[in-house]
Amino acid sequence: MVTKAFVMKNNHGIWTLTMVATIVVEVCMLVTSCRNKCCNDEDLLALAELTTDTVSAITQTTAQCGGSISSDGGANITARGVCWSNLINPTISDHYSNDSSRASHFTSYLTGLTPDTLYYVRAYATNSVGTAYGNQQSFTTLQNATIPVLTTDGVTVITQTTANSGGNVTSDGGNPVTARGVCWSTSPDPTTTDSYTTDGSGTGPFTSYLTGLTPNTPYYVRAYATNSVGTSYGNEQSFTTLDLSCPGIPTVTYGGQIYNTVQIGTQCWLKENLNIGTRIDGSMQQTNNSTIEKYCYDDLVSNCDVYGGQYQWDEMMQYATTPGVQGICPPGWHGPTDAEWTTLTTFLAGEAIAGGKMKEAGTAHWSSPNTGATNSSGFTALPGGSRTYNGNFGNDLTYFAYFWSSSQYSAPYAWFRRLVYDDENVLGGWVDKTAGYSARCVMD
Repeated sequence: MVTKAFVMKNNHGIWTLTMVATIVVEVCMLVTSCRNKCCNDEDLLALAELTTDTVSAITQTTAQCGGSISSDGGANITARGVCWSNLINPTISDHYSNDSSRASHFTSYLTGLTPDTLYYVRAYATNSVGTAYGNQQSFTTLQNATIPVLTTDGVTVITQTTANSGGNVTSDGGNPVTARGVCWSTSPDPTTTDSYTTDGSGTGPFTSYLTGLTPNTPYYVRAYATNSVGTSYGNEQSFTTLDLSCPGIPTVTYGGQIYNTVQIGTQCWLKENLNIGTRIDGSMQQTNNSTIEKYCYDDLVSNCDVYGGQYQWDEMMQYATTPGVQGICPPGWHGPTDAEWTTLTTFLAGEAIAGGKMKEAGTAHWSSPNTGATNSSGFTALPGGSRTYNGNFGNDLTYFAYFWSSSQYSAPYAWFRRLVYDDENVLGGWVDKTAGYSARCVMD
């Protein structure tokens, strides 16, 4: 307070003037002090301070972002969110979100984006001072989803009935690959409506195993991959399965007929049942008369033409008893011993399932269901039925295949193998030598 003296002749006047001056000065100082305080409060307000989150959950048309407000600048935040644009430093004059959360951290969702486009995004916060922006983030939306892109591997490890291939999915097309593998056919441009494998999901390389192929047959193969848009195919590869015939001996001509051969493991077999000799009626006994005699099921030559002849054990052995003799087989071949039958079924993974691998597939000759029949071995067993030891036919044509071995069980009996229409096994047993069964030959 400042007091100023005024000199007056009247003592009362001097006192009065002095007091007035003092009051005025005090009032002025109070007003000035109040004004200075108001100005200092306003100077303390500022823009908010915040950061922008990394962009996540990016799709073709949407994304997720957000921000964290570290300071409100001394005033209430009235709006917050993110803004984005194709140009740098986007503002709320561009596209923006308005997120009602009052928490210091908020999450924002960007919508209506254009696929395969670069965007810039910043978080913002508005108070009474103005709008502040966080650091800038950038991202590119995904491309519009398409079918996957992939290639087909070359075909390797080719056998008579199997092969290896695979592929490489180099792009999922913007959507996850849910199935992949290879498909194949004997015609070009195979698809998943043909034979195919299923080998996992996702992108990257994969290996496929083709099975159930037919020997000596050309095939076409393509890798495939499926996503939500559809299925795409790689480039086409082709290959030919190996011939099942025995090396250097694809066929054998004998008795006016041509027999194919088949290599199974270390053994070389005739692929067809023998059909050699002169037919006699089933009611008759075959005899040692220097003439090979045969039965035809139901005494019909047409059945011999399809299923081969049926022979009593002694006739098949040409009246020898030593296992593995030539018998009625071509020169250089012999009737398989019981042990050689076991070698065959062991190579085909055991008697429990070998029959399926030996039987001709389908029901052209076998009765339905022809369980497990794949003929993957190439043996091509046909259900020729039997002529029973009492001279009748067994009412089993198309149901059973019976094959002699050249090993006898005892003087009246010999070992045989049986395959059946409703199982995939091979049954071994012994039976009266006067029964009439099919004969196969194995190379010496």
